[in-house]
Amino acid sequence: MLEKVLENRGLKKLDGESKQAEKFTEGPMANQSLLEQKMALLIDKPQTDEKSEIDKLLEEEKKLMAGLTADIPLQTVADRAQGVTYSDSLVTTWVPPAWATSRTAKENNKIRKKYNITVKGEDVPPPLESFEAMKFPRPVLTTLNKKNIVIPSPIQIQGLPIILSGRDTIGVASTGSGKTLVFALPMLLFSLEEELKMHLVQGEGPFGLILCPSRELAAQTFNVIKEHVDALESSGYPRLNLMLVTGGTKTHTQTEQMRGGVHMIVATPGRLIDMLHSGKITLHFCKFFVLDEADRLLDEGFEEDIRNIMDFFSGQRQTILFSATMPATIQSFGRSALVRPVEVNVGRAGAVSLDVLQEIEFVPQEKKITFLLECLQKTPPPVLIFCENKNDVDDIHEYLLEKGVEAVSIHGGKGQEERAMAVELFSNGKKDVLIASDVVSKGLDFPNIQHVINFDMPKEIENYIHRIGRTGRSGKTGISTTFINRQCSELLLLDLKALLIEAKQRIPLFLSQLGSHQREDHLLETRSGVKGCSFCGGLGHRIANCPKAEEKRMKQMKGVGRDFLRH
Repeated sequence: MLEKVLENRGLKKLDGESKQAEKFTEGPMANQSLLEQKMALLIDKPQTDEKSEIDKLLEEEKKLMAGLTADIPLQTVADRAQGVTYSDSLVTTWVPPAWATSRTAKENNKIRKKYNITVKGEDVPPPLESFEAMKFPRPVLTTLNKKNIVIPSPIQIQGLPIILSGRDTIGVASTGSGKTLVFALPMLLFSLEEELKMHLVQGEGPFGLILCPSRELAAQTFNVIKEHVDALESSGYPRLNLMLVTGGTKTHTQTEQMRGGVHMIVATPGRLIDMLHSGKITLHFCKFFVLDEADRLLDEGFEEDIRNIMDFFSGQRQTILFSATMPATIQSFGRSALVRPVEVNVGRAGAVSLDVLQEIEFVPQEKKITFLLECLQKTPPPVLIFCENKNDVDDIHEYLLEKGVEAVSIHGGKGQEERAMAVELFSNGKKDVLIASDVVSKGLDFPNIQHVINFDMPKEIENYIHRIGRTGRSGKTGISTTFINRQCSELLLLDLKALLIEAKQRIPLFLSQLGSHQREDHLLETRSGVKGCSFCGGLGHRIANCPKAEEKRMKQMKGVGRDFLRH
């Protein structure tokens, strides 16, 4: 842990290869990983051998990556069985304005550079800097104006034209960037167009499906779309049926809704799978499929659920992935499930918003709860406090209530009604502090969060990015305070340190003393073009030392064992 890392990790240069080997069987290097031992040898070897050693390490990284991403393609069983592949994107009736299509590639790239947008893909539609240019119906523009959304955000400037054009898309943008509208509005227009072509009959639908990792995020996305559905209907457009499919609610109500026909569904994986297997929902007509917070959906035990859901589709569909990070799972999915995809990034994938001031506090475990009160004085409310486990959530909630703080709490062990009530009270400003497990960091957008407190470091650096992304949104500034101590893992703290350096934040002394094989990492980065871990995206380690990669490798080995036993 941290106290071990803070010890002197210098290596004494010994003479001869036998002494090199000797120092790995006894002494301070005995318990180090094979990669660390290899790196130590690299330091002691002459400069002439360094290139070949780096080449060997790069080859090892490539092999590791290839093995970890060599999964079964994410296609329907029918498509796999028939060997069906799709080479062209779905055709839509939407086209950019003529003046935009006549722009040169240089002009389009100048606009993208202005907003820090990068794109990968062929025949990328031009960026559009106004909602009017995107040809949205007047009621949609009016609703956006009422919410003070007048000018598109960078991810909307490029993401909306791409998705409206029917292209499969991987969107990467920091939380609070307005990404929900990037896929919600095109789904709304696609459903409206289908309804105008032919009226929906009982039992039909959905035409569009958005999958979310948590009930809270699904409910929030549902409400965003519902505002526009209601605005269209009140302006004389046909009624579009929108349905929320999540656990914690009665299936009878959802079944009744489905019988009347549904244009769009926002769902969590578990309840959706139940209704698909029972035949209450079908995806035969669904041509618009979104994975929101895709890194979470493909990385937190949901991958098999996603594969299961994919088998219920018929034919080709437009698939959209949105995420704040870009781990290997997303890249692998993109290669296996998307057709001519366009990747659009605003900033670096997995980077922390520069609008968040990150403060790191070294706090002994036994003093963390009492130190919370001091941290709450930094800013006015609202404040979010994140914890790894449910017991800490409950303990902090009880402590703050005793101290007279207006607080509510939420975690996976609480009932759906209790969770929804806590979110509503906090969102409406009736409570000042929300204490939560990571379930709430999955994309929820609470307005004007002043301060995020991490009571502990999450197990993965991606979750840290998601957590502190609750503040500093939509161009506003915010503060995050994170408690660390000697119980934190070394690799996680190295990732944290690298994030702070990238965001030009102050590095506290206890983190600055953390050492890694920076020289070798820099050489590997220079030669490979990959900064940090190519699998999880952590900046403070390489794939050979990645705990998440090791976890997946072990799962793959167990899976091979199960497959062997089936025969």
